[in-house]
Amino acid sequence: MNIWLRNRKITIGSVILYFSITVLIFICAYPFLNVIAYSLSGYNAVLTGRVTFYPIDFTLSAYRQILGRTQIWISMRTTVLVTLMGTATSLVLTIFAAYALSRNNLPGKGLFTGLILFTMYFNGGIIPTFLVVKGLGLFDTLGALFIPQAINVFNFIVMRTFFRELPKSLEEAAKIDGASELQILIKVVLPLSLPIIATISLFYAVGYWNSYFDALLYIQDPDKYTLQLRLRNLLFGEELNSSGITGTNLEGIGTEVMSQSLKMATVAVSTIPIIVVYPWLQKYFVKGVMIGSIKG
Repeated sequence: MNIWLRNRKITIGSVILYFSITVLIFICAYPFLNVIAYSLSGYNAVLTGRVTFYPIDFTLSAYRQILGRTQIWISMRTTVLVTLMGTATSLVLTIFAAYALSRNNLPGKGLFTGLILFTMYFNGGIIPTFLVVKGLGLFDTLGALFIPQAINVFNFIVMRTFFRELPKSLEEAAKIDGASELQILIKVVLPLSLPIIATISLFYAVGYWNSYFDALLYIQDPDKYTLQLRLRNLLFGEELNSSGITGTNLEGIGTEVMSQSLKMATVAVSTIPIIVVYPWLQKYFVKGVMIGSIKG
């Protein structure tokens, strides 16, 4: 009887747990499902507010309008380029900085670490940063979108902590074989650090992909607009039109109010690519790569 009650209690607890997880997943997924549903629904269904999390009067007209715009493809190319260059630059700098400052024998390690952590809490502000970017000749260039913020302090701390947790015996064995610090980093540390490298890469890539404020500050040429800045201008253009301001031709929208489905399609187009990348990196999130690297 006690065994039956114990099993019964575990079963009820499992049901409650799975139900709670299901509700949480639905709450998190609903906004995205709603965006997709709006983007695939007909104009009348959107106008009457009948769309929830599945399309009504299915149509691809909003996507045809969005993907038929040359500016969207130019912005997509710019965003992909900035994401790739920015992620590569940030990852290389973060790896070198984290590895160097994870070594106990580095002179001035505490001072350098303190200076880096200082920038996590204090910064020069928007105007001084803008003047620095302009003074370096980066204004209205793609370099302004990733060079000023090449290293994220939080990502640096996470990677440095990971490097410090690696077994010292691997490094000592490599030194006995005559390996230099650079060879130890490339041939010993990095192969064991694929999970943290994949995680930090994803953090940087998502950050660069979603960033629009830097482009808003530093980019003037419309041909260099990122996808997020293009989306922001589209949404801002709708706000102008819905406010009754005529003569607006921002981003080629004209004086007509952009439909809700068209707006949601633009959001989906700017979101889906970075979501597709995640499954390719997910396998590296599972830690345990070092199992078997040391015997005993």
